[in-house]
Amino acid sequence: MKNNFLKSTATVLLLSFLIAFDVYGQNQALSIDEVLSIFYQRNLDLIAAQYNIDQSFADAVIAAAIPNPTLSIQLLELSTKPNRGSGAIGCNHDSNVSCGAAEYYSFSQLIEVAGKRGLRIQSSGFATQAAESDFRDAVRIFSNMVRDAYYQLLLMQKNRWLAQEIVDHYQVITKANSLRLKSGDISESEFLRVKMEALRAQSDLDNALTAVEQAQAGLAVILRWPDRSLQFEAKEQWPEVKDIGQSLPKEALINKALQQRPDLLADKLRADQADKELELARRLKYPDVTVNAGYARDPSNNALNSGFVGFSVPLPLFYQYKGEADKAAVNLNQSRLTAEQTELGIRNDVISALAAWNSADKIVQRFRDGLLDDARTVRDSSELAYSKGATSVLDFIEAQRSYKSVMRDYYAAEINRANAYYDLEKSLGVEVDAGKAPASHNHDDTKL
Repeated sequence: MKNNFLKSTATVLLLSFLIAFDVYGQNQALSIDEVLSIFYQRNLDLIAAQYNIDQSFADAVIAAAIPNPTLSIQLLELSTKPNRGSGAIGCNHDSNVSCGAAEYYSFSQLIEVAGKRGLRIQSSGFATQAAESDFRDAVRIFSNMVRDAYYQLLLMQKNRWLAQEIVDHYQVITKANSLRLKSGDISESEFLRVKMEALRAQSDLDNALTAVEQAQAGLAVILRWPDRSLQFEAKEQWPEVKDIGQSLPKEALINKALQQRPDLLADKLRADQADKELELARRLKYPDVTVNAGYARDPSNNALNSGFVGFSVPLPLFYQYKGEADKAAVNLNQSRLTAEQTELGIRNDVISALAAWNSADKIVQRFRDGLLDDARTVRDSSELAYSKGATSVLDFIEAQRSYKSVMRDYYAAEINRANAYYDLEKSLGVEVDAGKAPASHNHDDTKL
């Protein structure tokens, strides 16, 4: 299980490195997949989560270990002057002759009873699975954090494109108004009003440029500031909306999340681990047995060669590990409470994310159903009428401002919709690849 999990993780990271290397070489705009791959390589929290998995596997090896036996060798009666008159049979008592050293060889092995080793193995297995779920949960949370920063950058870029479009538009109008002013078609006050709006549009563009740089810096911080981070451009790439259960009844959607969320799975696994730890603590009162066996060769003894076998058992007369059992019971209750709290949080996440998605999707649909076309038509009609003197400069300026407001609201709605979709994925614990939809590069906002 360890090899399969780590191999799959290593494969993902290797592919991510190749993608990022290509990005660095070409210095091109980044897709959401490419930004995520850079993040996975550089984020220390995910690496730490991976280390926790390695530690859990090491703990599993320790838990499954069988106690090593003990071998003891003793040499006794090394003196060359044995005690006279000892009366030992078969031993020469000449003062200059030794009877020979006594040799003792013993072997002892601890034998665990009451299934303690099996409980430790089961407990460590739950811990390993919980660590893997923690890793998946870290990917789920961090991926959404990167997506939020990515789409914040995209929103600032689109506001910059809009600001640049309006500046270019006013430049054309200002040139035309200069000719109209010379020919007496408009008054100087009208000319100055339009000029002031052009300057305001330029200020909006300056602010939009600053906002883009700030969003780039925010994304760079999350990515731990890789090379050329302030040159990153977010591609105009929207999530490919799939059926992840958004059409299901709320209770069915909640049940789906409860089955898939890795954080809840990790909490349940830790509760199972705590249950095994409690059972193990309760069985500590059953003493383990140490078996002893040995061989002795003692020239000074009546029997030159002898053997022995026996066992030793600690007697739990005064202390029966009640403290360990009580502590394990408290830990089990806390683990179960944590799982219940996580479940309540998941229910709230799903309901909130579903409501946000339904609202964001409807708002974007209203823009696409005609509001964008209406705003553009009003602006173009007002501009045409103003150029022919059929409307006032105030109506013309108001139409320009209305168009800008509608477009900014639309961009924000699109970004909110993308974030709402990924938030719904996050709440459900659905593992869906980001950024599968083809990127659009024509900046035609009616086709987003």
